[in-house]
Amino acid sequence: MKKSKLIYVVLCISAMLVSCDDFLSTMPDNRAELNTEAKVASILVSAYPNKAPIIMMEYGTDNVMDNGALYASDTRKEEVYQWKDITTDSSDDPRYMWQAHYSAIAAANQALQAIDDLGNPASLAPHRAEALICRAYAHFVLANVFCLPYNPETADKDMGLPYAEKPETQVDVKYERGTMAGLYQKINDDIEAALPGIRDEVYTVPKYHFNKKAAYAFAARFNLLYVKTDKSNYQKVIDYATQVLGSTPENAVRRMSAYLPLGAADISNAYVQVSEVANLLIIPAYSLAGRMISGTGARYNHNMEIVSYETVWASGPWGSSGSGGFLISQLYGTNQSVRFPKLDEFWEATDKTGNTGYAHVVHVPFTADEALLCRAEAYTFQEKYAEAAADLNIWQEAHCKKTVGANTLATLTRDIINNFWNSRTYTPIPLNPDNAGKDRSIKKTLHPQGFTVAEGEQENFIQCVLHYRRIENLHDGQRWVDIKRYGIEVEHNRDGLSSDILKSDDLRRALQLPSDVINAGLPANPR
Repeated sequence: MKKSKLIYVVLCISAMLVSCDDFLSTMPDNRAELNTEAKVASILVSAYPNKAPIIMMEYGTDNVMDNGALYASDTRKEEVYQWKDITTDSSDDPRYMWQAHYSAIAAANQALQAIDDLGNPASLAPHRAEALICRAYAHFVLANVFCLPYNPETADKDMGLPYAEKPETQVDVKYERGTMAGLYQKINDDIEAALPGIRDEVYTVPKYHFNKKAAYAFAARFNLLYVKTDKSNYQKVIDYATQVLGSTPENAVRRMSAYLPLGAADISNAYVQVSEVANLLIIPAYSLAGRMISGTGARYNHNMEIVSYETVWASGPWGSSGSGGFLISQLYGTNQSVRFPKLDEFWEATDKTGNTGYAHVVHVPFTADEALLCRAEAYTFQEKYAEAAADLNIWQEAHCKKTVGANTLATLTRDIINNFWNSRTYTPIPLNPDNAGKDRSIKKTLHPQGFTVAEGEQENFIQCVLHYRRIENLHDGQRWVDIKRYGIEVEHNRDGLSSDILKSDDLRRALQLPSDVINAGLPANPR
């Protein structure tokens, strides 16, 4: 197989009615020649991936544990949980993840080429910006899944991924994995080129596209991961997050109290609404994540032990813990599978009589709340602790009740953060299996990848940010990104077997490429 087809080998395998050569000479959406501005705008709908690596990432984290062989297992969840190479083949697996994201990249590249062919008119500048940032985003997601975290000390050696910048109509393009340094530089270049051109007014529903706030939220998150030895990335995080949050960030975040009167189905619908001010970008995806998080294959899941000692019901700086504590939880399920219903399944019926169709989730890749926590982390690395505490307090107030009984939620301060985290013990690795989870802690030993966290106040603030991010990103896989970049070690218990421990330098932190892509000649991740 020619080198130019390496990226798209998965697509060719799945395209039952066309050959590889036919696919590569056909535009991604197979509609028409892109010879008008309207057609260019139309193809960019295809530049957003219709798959999401939620299961591939979430079930490798410390948010899940083994409930025991008494409960039904699922091969996909088991392989991810045990950090094995994933052999299943459906919408939530590596082959389809690779396909969906490179297909989105192909659509973006086709739009860019068409814009050039049309003479690059000013009227298409917003669509050029959208294509660039979509291309950057799809590569960024793939990097979070299939690569090690960006480490400035090793980035010029760590394997990256091919960065596709041209439409797949040529036969002489040679794709190589390259390095993380090269990959992140290209992502950065596309983001920086895109930001000035984003225009919300060209969209009928801006939150279904990379509108201005979503684009800046992506830029903030990317720069948080794009670690620089001179720490210059942190100021960019602050600047970009501030573009999202404005002068009154307390009005930009999600008010969890709005969900208190609602049941699970209503919460699931409300969480992904365009009208929710905190939602910046909304993308539907073919996925079984909703039913898996809800309990299908309940052996491996976010269970009551994790909830009680590590996530939503664990004691936090807000004070009392548990279902009656300050933090608004709204949890549903069983002791083996506990969920907050932000990713419940939406069913698309193709045959109501035969009950056939497609499972979807609607996910929100970027929110104002997460941008706020990105900024708090960047402030922490600049040692601007008062500013970091102010952002953390905004998040806390939006996620907590104002009063519980006769007690009032305290304003989060530097002293409260320091006193609370100084009083916590680190989660031991390995855990004592006879301790019924009581060894578990929300405080983790950190092994930062390519940067340092100073002992004392700086670490206390980082621990606070990471815990708030863990709750904010529960179920959606982003905890995996934090585990990788902070080198957090994870122990996964296994019923009847010794626990498996993911060390800070474990190469399994980069998930394996799809077997078809490896067989086509792209180097596999080392094991």
